[in-house]
Amino acid sequence: MELTWQTIVPLLAIALATLIFGSLIMGLFGGNQMPVDGKTVLITGASEGMGLNVAKQLAAKGASIILVARNIGKLEIAIAAVKAEAKNPSTQRFHYISADVSKTDYATPLIADAIAWNEGRSPDIVWCIAGVANPALFVDMEMSSLRHHMDVNFYGTAEMSHTILREWLAPNAPIEKQPKHLIMTSSVVAFYTIPGYAPYAPAKWALRGLADTISQEVMLYPQNVKVHVVHPGTILSPGHIQEELHKPEITKILEESDPQQQPEVVAKAAINGLENGDYFVTVAWLGTLMKWGVMGGSFRNNWVVDFFGAWLVQIIWIFVQPDLHGKIRKYGKKHGHPSTYKH
Repeated sequence: MELTWQTIVPLLAIALATLIFGSLIMGLFGGNQMPVDGKTVLITGASEGMGLNVAKQLAAKGASIILVARNIGKLEIAIAAVKAEAKNPSTQRFHYISADVSKTDYATPLIADAIAWNEGRSPDIVWCIAGVANPALFVDMEMSSLRHHMDVNFYGTAEMSHTILREWLAPNAPIEKQPKHLIMTSSVVAFYTIPGYAPYAPAKWALRGLADTISQEVMLYPQNVKVHVVHPGTILSPGHIQEELHKPEITKILEESDPQQQPEVVAKAAINGLENGDYFVTVAWLGTLMKWGVMGGSFRNNWVVDFFGAWLVQIIWIFVQPDLHGKIRKYGKKHGHPSTYKH
């Protein structure tokens, strides 16, 4: 068959329809993989934008919520809005904690506060959403900007992840059927970035590396913990308004056709993905396409070799990933809790 645009486009449409149908079928038979009714959820960056809308929607599903952000005034307004959405106002509880996620060791006292408020129990779900984006060309930016983005977007999430996993995976931590959920918020720029995101993209790519590592490490432990990464694109939030003020013109031109979503739409799509049990959660068609083509627009050594190599690797991973994960789980069962390993 001759490959022309007239034949390629219908084939792509059929492939896309098949993928969507397969996803829907998995959703129908898989059940809700992250029920929140009666659970306690801690959310950073929860005073506005995506974080606030996630909090409101999870409250509407029956979760008790701990909001984390820097500004106490905004937190007080936010917690009132979240309470108003409660599914069971008589039993759900709400709390806020003021904290700066860019500060070293911020997470340990924060989690201690959350546990004390939650009657000695750690949160069931921790969702790190706090972030910052101040686009600039690499040569134009100050190095302090790159460090600030790493402090907020990477270390802010890494510190929280480290602290909560030490609670959930401690030798004396309970082993429960229902998993705990650690959710990181990255970005579609972690799949492929464009000029202007030099201060921002490295931290989001780093989160992918961290998540890929610890999502395998948790298999060593007897406790049930799931790790997820949400990859939103353009969110029409208060932070986006500030971002646009200084964004390079070339960046605006390159992303002018990208989907732009309201925070409540992003929150709903992200929650749907988590309820489906997704590891990489995307919230719009562009993010899903970028996820499928992880090489993105990176320069190829050889277009022909890399194209067919990418197809081949997808087949190889069908066999390699179960083998690797099987070895991890087998090692964990044989050698017990990692705290007993010799270092």
